[in-house]
Amino acid sequence: MESVIDQAFAAALYTEGDAGLDAGASLLAAAPQADAELVRRGEEFVRRAWQRGWLPADVVRLVRRDLDEHAAGLAARLIASEVRRYDELPPRWRSQLDELPAAPPANRPDRFSYASAFLALCRTLLALPAIEPVGPPPGAAREALTRPPAAGEPRMLTRIRALLAKAEATGYPEEAEALTTKAQELMARHSIDEALLAARTHGDRTPGACRIGVDAPYETAKAILLDAVASANRCQAVWNSDLGFATVIGFEADLEAVELLHTSLLVQGTAAMTRAEAGQRAGGRKRTKTFRQSFLMAYAQRLGSRLADGTARATAEAESDADGGAHGGTGLLPVLAARDLAVTEAAEQMFPRTTTTRVRGATDLDGWTHGTQAADRARMGGEARGIGR
Repeated sequence: MESVIDQAFAAALYTEGDAGLDAGASLLAAAPQADAELVRRGEEFVRRAWQRGWLPADVVRLVRRDLDEHAAGLAARLIASEVRRYDELPPRWRSQLDELPAAPPANRPDRFSYASAFLALCRTLLALPAIEPVGPPPGAAREALTRPPAAGEPRMLTRIRALLAKAEATGYPEEAEALTTKAQELMARHSIDEALLAARTHGDRTPGACRIGVDAPYETAKAILLDAVASANRCQAVWNSDLGFATVIGFEADLEAVELLHTSLLVQGTAAMTRAEAGQRAGGRKRTKTFRQSFLMAYAQRLGSRLADGTARATAEAESDADGGAHGGTGLLPVLAARDLAVTEAAEQMFPRTTTTRVRGATDLDGWTHGTQAADRARMGGEARGIGR
């Protein structure tokens, strides 16, 4: 004989529309004795997500997009409960778990509404497709879950984050430029030192990957910006527009640089767009959607040009330092070329079939002009020492 849980899930998960959710929620609302089993089933769906390549942040991001913030909180509760069964977690999981949204109280505002939202979440989790894994799932062998951190890595990243946060918050352009230039120099020094150290010790020869959310609106422009930042940091980005994220492939130090710099430049670009839009509105203009789209497209493309222009200079300076003995006389260009090749091969193995999409051009001249100017003012320190290829 089917249990109440089985009947509720059969109604909600395998019947389209709200009628199935309502029928399943009615059964659960009348059966408080089934609450514990309901949570256990939810944890099982979360566990299937890990097996299909999803990470906690990925799950929460998609649930928030396809359902709502309340459902994202329910997903966070299931995730936090499910991961308690593991003694070890993969790299990057701890920070993602720390950033999970707050979970709403159980059975609120009433049992029926809670059960309906829970079943809608389970329906979404069940439909998650298999995606390319960017690391081992929880429960894998211990040696696969852990990697020794680079010397001084946490301290370095903490300092870089602090510098970028100050740059984003200050109202003084000169101070922001000095702060972000210093942050970029630290990222560049860390990346190059890691590459040379790996070459001398024959370590860290395998690129990794991470996923970065590319959220609506104006996701095409945001994806272009991310691609520019990834390329400048010797990484490759592959955008999945349907699922709302990009996978970035590269060596660990470079992946961290991409995450930090992309976030900072996106914050700066959004703030600049808001200021420019306010000026347009003050002049009586109301076409804000086309203005924003054109602004961010210009911002992303201009930043890509700036990063590309600074790449050759940064590499030449670093190679000169290496030849002069600053890095023990190890030639930098062959080391970087080998890492570039490793990243390309890893990306091709992970994504053997990718497609290119024609990007719709900007249609707002004022938005394009303001976006280009904002990119020229963006504080990334690339002119001093970029991480480019």
